[in-house]
Amino acid sequence: MTERGVAGGVSCVGVIMDGNRRWARAHNKPVFEGHNEGYQKLKDVVRWARERDIPHLAVYAFSTENWQRAEKEVSYLMKLFRSVLEHETQKMLDGHIRVHFVGDRSRFSADMRKMMSRMERATGMQHTITLHVLVSYGGRAELVAAANALAAEGREITEDSFESKLWSYPMPDPDLVIRTGGETRLSNFLPWQSVYSELFFTDTLWPDFTEEEFDSILAEFAQRERRRGK
Repeated sequence: MTERGVAGGVSCVGVIMDGNRRWARAHNKPVFEGHNEGYQKLKDVVRWARERDIPHLAVYAFSTENWQRAEKEVSYLMKLFRSVLEHETQKMLDGHIRVHFVGDRSRFSADMRKMMSRMERATGMQHTITLHVLVSYGGRAELVAAANALAAEGREITEDSFESKLWSYPMPDPDLVIRTGGETRLSNFLPWQSVYSELFFTDTLWPDFTEEEFDSILAEFAQRERRRGK
């Protein structure tokens, strides 16, 4: 199904992109090829979301816990990220994609932080979809950082003031969260923002995720009654 507007009413989709390493093992390929396939799949999903008039897509690309992975794997992921920052800005502009990085940027080198800001500025004007990329992101760390920021300013803590200090601000809360790879947990993904999100878990590994499955999830979402605690 490729009709525009099929996901009417969906403002933001969150995606936990899980299964790249298992995909590589299943295909007797090195781990880095799994991550590369995962990046290619992300580009597909951005296109599918844009075609369905979904204005926001939030993807879990690299968690704070991922820094603890094998040095070789982390090094490859950083090279892939750097390559995207250096070479993909024009493709984002051509695709009318705004990029917003969400996470603890202090873990990155100064030049990578500058490239992240440069891509955000370059893509920040004319766009049909905003891609919120969670990198060096952990939900608990985000909440602690927001609380510390408010405390440092001596401001009253309200839901609005707290939300304004989240790394993700002003991203809208996800209407639904999709996790591929067979796990049935959120793993520190947007704990504040996803309290009323509809959750969808699939055994499909991220590189194997299909447009048909994406549409099936959107169709099931459309049938759910969202009460938001009422």
